[in-house]
Amino acid sequence: MPTPEQPSLIVRQKSPPNIEFPFASLSDWLIPTELFFVRNHFPSPELDARDWRLRVGGAVERPIELDLDSIKAMRSTTLTAVVECAGNGRVYYVPPREGLQWQNGAVGNAAWTGVPLREILEMAGVKRTAREVLLIGADSGVVDANKKTASPGPIAFARSLPLEKAIADSTILAYSMNGEPLTRDHGYPLRAVVGGWFGMAWVKWITDITVVEQPFLGYWQARDYFRWERSLGEPRLVPLAEMEVKAQIARPVQGTRLVAGQPYRIFGAAWSGEAAIRQVQVCTGDGRGWREGRLLETESPFAWRLWEYMWTPEKVGRYILRCRAIDGAGCVQPDLQRSDCESYAANWIVPVEVTVVPQPQTYEEEFVI
Repeated sequence: MPTPEQPSLIVRQKSPPNIEFPFASLSDWLIPTELFFVRNHFPSPELDARDWRLRVGGAVERPIELDLDSIKAMRSTTLTAVVECAGNGRVYYVPPREGLQWQNGAVGNAAWTGVPLREILEMAGVKRTAREVLLIGADSGVVDANKKTASPGPIAFARSLPLEKAIADSTILAYSMNGEPLTRDHGYPLRAVVGGWFGMAWVKWITDITVVEQPFLGYWQARDYFRWERSLGEPRLVPLAEMEVKAQIARPVQGTRLVAGQPYRIFGAAWSGEAAIRQVQVCTGDGRGWREGRLLETESPFAWRLWEYMWTPEKVGRYILRCRAIDGAGCVQPDLQRSDCESYAANWIVPVEVTVVPQPQTYEEEFVI
């Protein structure tokens, strides 16, 4: 049963499991594995580490095959990184958009331990003609049967990374999460961790890595997880990649009653893509404009920043609380939703309405028969 210390997860889809973290319960920099959101397109495969192998091929000098023990014997690294489902916040789109109706908890920060993907690729010897690295998971199925967007029969979940991102320090193949082996729903025995990128790039249950010499245009890159780009005039499709700058309020929640003259801690988290969070600003709707929030903890590349702002409301009434993040690249969280992102990248400001009352309110229990 849920408790204040262990709140209940939010089930968005039962089969395959798609489960949201209750963002209003945010308290720690790292989200415990048992509370971490789950995004699955197909049922979680049952993989036995004794039989599992990682195969690396394509545009390489030496195709290789590794077992889990061989990977764990390599030099390990730990990367603390935030991952956000590209559809997080989809419920706030107006008009409503197709897809799982995530609110604000399809995001989390964890410590991931594994090996740099670069070192695996160096073992195989990447050819000079290589352009992308394709990551293929063990999960598979049919997508949108009988629809125009249907997959050509059963397909695996597969996404590619540009070679420069694949060999970056921020991309690892992880076998551990928060100091423990990956759980089945979180990608056991091996998953990608791609710091700064949306979760569709963090391929789980990886079995194959294929180095390719042309841009990969598979289902999950060309028919799903894309946005429109207008830099050349007419809109063209571009695969989703980096996360967008974003801050969310965890508390107070919508509809909270606060007491006039009493200080209240507005609290939440902020993150971005490749750039670090530099500021979180808060507007309380009391006519004083944007004010600086306080960033908590020390900066860690690719991790989120918790933040707070102490507010003492002086007058009773209704207030609209807003927060916005600014990153090191100068990107500012937008006020309004954008039309070119399909149903993804919902990073605009989501207001929280609260009511300030003159004194604490108590309620007598009422029993209705």
